[in-house]
Amino acid sequence: MKTLKTFITIILVFNVSTFSYAQTNKPKPDLPNVTYGEHERNVLDIWFADKNKQTPLAIYIHGGGFSAGSKEKINGNELTQLLAAGISVASINYRYKTIVPLPGAHNDAKKALQFIRSQAESWGINKDKIGVWGGSAGAQISMWLAFSDEMANVNSKSPIERESTRVTCVATKGGQTTMESDFWRRHIAKYAPEEVVSFRKSIRQNYGAKSVKKANEVAKSISALVLISKDDPPIFMQYGMRPNAPVPNNVNKIRGWIVHHVDFGIALKEKMDSLNIEAHLRYPRAKKKYNSLVGFFKDKLNQ
Repeated sequence: MKTLKTFITIILVFNVSTFSYAQTNKPKPDLPNVTYGEHERNVLDIWFADKNKQTPLAIYIHGGGFSAGSKEKINGNELTQLLAAGISVASINYRYKTIVPLPGAHNDAKKALQFIRSQAESWGINKDKIGVWGGSAGAQISMWLAFSDEMANVNSKSPIERESTRVTCVATKGGQTTMESDFWRRHIAKYAPEEVVSFRKSIRQNYGAKSVKKANEVAKSISALVLISKDDPPIFMQYGMRPNAPVPNNVNKIRGWIVHHVDFGIALKEKMDSLNIEAHLRYPRAKKKYNSLVGFFKDKLNQ
């Protein structure tokens, strides 16, 4: 019998790739491997849509369950379409949870965002028009950035830390809108009750906590469902299955299917609707305003 740790592991390997830009048809970044922090994984790539004028920016945060993946995994079609729409693009790496417990990865993304803002004038970026997006783990970080209150330290001696952490919009793919254990137990029991067993060790390890209670406190503090408030930006979410879709017969597909299930998006959209915050949820056969995150970003960042 598998444990919930199996499900968490699925997130860890989501969208992992060893391909570099040179091995794909993706355009090479204008500025590759720009350092934004002290660790070797604190690097980012950036593509400029137009070097002759100020442009908005979309920041990609890769998936991989906080223990795998890289900035090179950015979708080539999305990258090309965003640049063609006049939106510059950045893609960041962050420290894995095997290097620093969560929310270390989240804090790295915050630092990257603030660093980019500090370079806005020289890079020709409109710091008031920045969106973030990612899948799975990257979606979690993106939502954390979007729905957290302002995290700038206005009293810091560092000009970078004084930069705003607020964003204009956020887009996600297969995102987990909460990592709180009770939600996960109910969610998994709905589709695969035989998989619901203790996961005390894994959840403690994820957050570097000595107890499940403490780990849950950290999980709640970085979960979109807890953070969302009336002043937060719009979101575009997409998932690969309908709410009433049958559970896959293939056991190897069931785990990834549950981890990236549309139920997460439905829960967040219901809460955002109650707060009158713009939320778009895309899944097969759903009525939708936007067909892709590119269309969403074009609308929100080019206003």
